[in-house]
Amino acid sequence: IEWLLAAPGSLAVGLEADAARAARARANAEGFGLGHRFTLHEARAPEGLDGLPRPDAVFIGGGASEPLLQALWDRMPAGCRLVANAVTLETEALLALWSERKGGSLLRIELAEAMPLGRKRGWRAALPVVQWSVTR
Repeated sequence: IEWLLAAPGSLAVGLEADAARAARARANAEGFGLGHRFTLHEARAPEGLDGLPRPDAVFIGGGASEPLLQALWDRMPAGCRLVANAVTLETEALLALWSERKGGSLLRIELAEAMPLGRKRGWRAALPVVQWSVTR
């Protein structure tokens, strides 16, 4: 949805295996008036990739795996951008390995929010996100 907002005239195709999250994504697209530019398939990747158009950009919000990264890399044309996010140690290690193999950049994003701490406030850290970004 964010990519569609940032790039007028673009189209997005997504995969989501969870029906509730798929419904929420469709509702978000409709809410922003982007439903006509957004197609969502209720399927799990990498199996659900078959038959989809070749991408200009790929975003993995979660659930990255070796088979998924390999399937996407094999389908990506030259110049295609891949951005993958990780919150688990296992996925972070996977993205570090792929970054070593294919290049790109790794970025660790850490946020904290001010929360009540007794009569005052303190910082409560959110889970850090590691993001790998590469262009084929």
